[in-house]
Amino acid sequence: MTRVAAVDCGTNSIRLLVADANPATGELVELDRRMTIVRLGQGVDRTGRLAPEALERTFAACREYAAVIKEHGAERVRFVATSASRDAENRDDFVRGVLDILGVEPEVVTGDQEAEFSFTGATTELTGRDDLARPYLVVDIGGGSTEFVVGDDHVRAARSVDVGCVRMTERHLVRDGKVSDPPTEEQIAAIRADIEAALDLAEQTVPLREARTLVGLAGSVTTVSAIAQDLPEYDSARIHHSRISHDRVREITSALLHATHAERAAIPSMHPGRVDVIGAGALVLLAIMERIGAEEVVVSEHDILDGIAFAAAAEAQRGTGGT
Repeated sequence: MTRVAAVDCGTNSIRLLVADANPATGELVELDRRMTIVRLGQGVDRTGRLAPEALERTFAACREYAAVIKEHGAERVRFVATSASRDAENRDDFVRGVLDILGVEPEVVTGDQEAEFSFTGATTELTGRDDLARPYLVVDIGGGSTEFVVGDDHVRAARSVDVGCVRMTERHLVRDGKVSDPPTEEQIAAIRADIEAALDLAEQTVPLREARTLVGLAGSVTTVSAIAQDLPEYDSARIHHSRISHDRVREITSALLHATHAERAAIPSMHPGRVDVIGAGALVLLAIMERIGAEEVVVSEHDILDGIAFAAAAEAQRGTGGT
């Protein structure tokens, strides 16, 4: 077992996992897992740049994480940055800030690399389960992009497309600086059209319909699970490996898209940072399920972050890369 720290910095949130990991056996003992909504991708789709206030929110979270990593004595740190920082003209400002705070340079990974991490993190612990047929389709619905990965023990095909809960909300639901409350049917239809076009693109390289089990990752999916279970608060243990039927996802998506900001905020399991973007995120999940004919989605709390941790442990054991 190697003690590692993994950081996943996405468009909407930044997350930390400190764990003892053994990539050879797939064993991972979690020591600390936390998430902060920083909205690093605020306005990137429109301006092409990371906003100064978004950078400062992200750096504040990095300073908090640096203290946690030091406290646990992680042997290796790996920081992966995804969609927003891939797109930004001023991503060098982001790289320098992270390096100064954490002492490790963020890896601005490709969509395919992101997909590989997600698949490893989500499926390593599913090996040997006879109630989940393979191949898996792992879907990671992020803030700026969604990753699709089909595989058995290993990845067969992967694709990242530029639809995510933040990007779709900012592109279609923001008017005069405010999110529509609730969205119009025309706005919802515009989001759906973007998602369908992205699914067409994904299907050019990933055989989505060959999947026997759909595994859903990240905050939009886990929040839908919490709502489906009517949880009084967000409960990771009850969400992990829960199953949500297609009918229930459709009901929840419709309710979220037709609710006001106040109604969504009043949901007990809703993180404040997801209130404005959850409708678009749920719609991405629903569209995927309808495209492949999935009767249910298996929800995983283990995702790209766990995949990064396994990769960091493997590097440490080989004595290569990272910090």
